[in-house]
Amino acid sequence: MTAQATRKATRKAPRAPGQIRSLLRAVHPRQALAFAVVVGTLVALTGRPGREIAVSAVTVLVAQLIMGLLNDLLDLDRDRMGGAKNKPIAEGIIPPGNASFAIAVLLLLVIPLSLQNGTQAGLYVLATLVVGAVHNRWLHTTALSWVGWAVTFALLTFFVTYGGWGRDVDGSAPLTTFVVLCALLGVCVHFLTSLPDLVVDNQAGTKNLPLRVALRTGAPRLLVVAIAVTVVVVVAIVWTTAQAGAIAS
Repeated sequence: MTAQATRKATRKAPRAPGQIRSLLRAVHPRQALAFAVVVGTLVALTGRPGREIAVSAVTVLVAQLIMGLLNDLLDLDRDRMGGAKNKPIAEGIIPPGNASFAIAVLLLLVIPLSLQNGTQAGLYVLATLVVGAVHNRWLHTTALSWVGWAVTFALLTFFVTYGGWGRDVDGSAPLTTFVVLCALLGVCVHFLTSLPDLVVDNQAGTKNLPLRVALRTGAPRLLVVAIAVTVVVVVAIVWTTAQAGAIAS
């Protein structure tokens, strides 16, 4: 091969994605950002100042980035078996060790961020990490896949209402109806986010609840029902909150 041909082949060879760019894909950024926006909005509705809105949103954002990486790390073998796309860890772009290191760094960041919202509120958001780890390790491939989502959404309501600025701050408990409806919303979100991956999950032998239901009803019908139920739950949250005039007691 001539030098000119070698240079042409080198120019045409695809470049491997960088680690930082791939990590940004592996943390499930859209889902993390959606969680942060929703929590920040709820905090804003309580009338708290901008710095508290910002720190609560950033706390949840970092916590969800951790969960995104952990999900892909624990699902490594299943993702490879099912031929999942856009999964940098399963594709071998990000070594598992690099993903574990990134999780450790994010943990060092999320702990002080959590406690800045108040010790009690911080413990609730840190508890979502424990729930998420249990969910990703043992539950999300079973018929109990909805449990982690429901508990996480419920815990975040306590994080919002107990939060403030500084370690010693202590808010109040959320209304029971608000907690229950948010837990139901978590189940709805679980179904909606699972629908795009049903084929991959089925190929990998994952039998989570949305897949089990879809195999009986069909994915299109499940999508319509999931959207409809989600709208009903959101309307119920807005209506009950408006009636009570608050989300906390």
